[in-house]
Amino acid sequence: MADLVVSEGYAAAGYEYINVDDCWLEKSRGPRGELVADRRRFPSGMKALANYVHAKGLKFGIYEDYGNYTCAGYPGILGFSANDAAQFASWDVDYVKLDGCYSLPIDMDHGYPEFGRNLNATGRPMIYSCSWPVYQIYAGMNPNYSSIIQHCNLWRNYDDIQDSWASLESIIDYYGNNQDAIIPNAGPGHWNDPDMLIIGNFGLSYEQSKTQMALWAIMAAPLMMSVDLRTIRPEFKAILQNRKIIAVDQDPLGIQGRRIYKHKGIEIWSRPITPIYQTYYSYAIAFVNRRTDGTPSDVAVTLRELGLISPTGYRVEDLYEEVDYGVLSPQTKIKVKVNPSGVVILRADVQPERYSKRPYNPIFYRYPN
Repeated sequence: MADLVVSEGYAAAGYEYINVDDCWLEKSRGPRGELVADRRRFPSGMKALANYVHAKGLKFGIYEDYGNYTCAGYPGILGFSANDAAQFASWDVDYVKLDGCYSLPIDMDHGYPEFGRNLNATGRPMIYSCSWPVYQIYAGMNPNYSSIIQHCNLWRNYDDIQDSWASLESIIDYYGNNQDAIIPNAGPGHWNDPDMLIIGNFGLSYEQSKTQMALWAIMAAPLMMSVDLRTIRPEFKAILQNRKIIAVDQDPLGIQGRRIYKHKGIEIWSRPITPIYQTYYSYAIAFVNRRTDGTPSDVAVTLRELGLISPTGYRVEDLYEEVDYGVLSPQTKIKVKVNPSGVVILRADVQPERYSKRPYNPIFYRYPN
């Protein structure tokens, strides 16, 4: 996978971590209490694997669990927090996901921060992915997001994604229905994680795959592929490497978007992005068709109805079809045709002055004075 991330253009599009999930361990710790990599799967050990990944210009991630065992029954970090953090640093790990199986949710309020402090104490920068809130939510607790934001870089709030449209829809609904509580916690360095992209696997159609990529970008979600890059079909590869949508996802403001309209199976999601002119944001807008009648749906709306009210107008572009609509005023009505279980995602860049006839200069408009 590391080889293909580089040779097939994923690294150039922005993907940089190669993450190993559960089951990488032996079933028992070593004689000094150390973690031991599965000798059959990783005969050279994890430090050698990290070195290989780093030699490709990529970063290396690993998995563990705040509990007696990982979810698959391998050794967890409970009782070994400082030692395991030091061991990951000695392997030159760049990213640690800490799951929450076989542990008490009430203990997570001190256990997850403790492991985060132990990671920091190693002196090696490591991204810290937590499952802290999701286990507490399922236990009927209210997670302390102030502490979670302080100690974690990203965190899971909801179910593991399955390779199906039904699973994806349930995540979309959860984030839309609970957005007022979820969105304020996101920002640069601390992100809500709706789980990995399942694009290119088995359960999503082409249209549904476009929908996941677009909504993950609107939600400022970490983009983690789960597909076998040796067998991915070109149309799904193109979705994963859509740089204009990745740019929305990675917008430096780090504002998570929200669902602004839901009626009879049609949803509209909106995210404020750069550039900003005076008090006006630019926006990414996603139109989603979740109707079940099996035909494309027409959606017509003015920019003003979407909250785009700058008198200087917006340059509007379709990020999948690469159609440039030109500069539109807030009064302009746009009409999009959205395929069943599909999406249309537009980018609307606010203009720094009223539209004139001079040629459009993307450098100028991206960085206005």
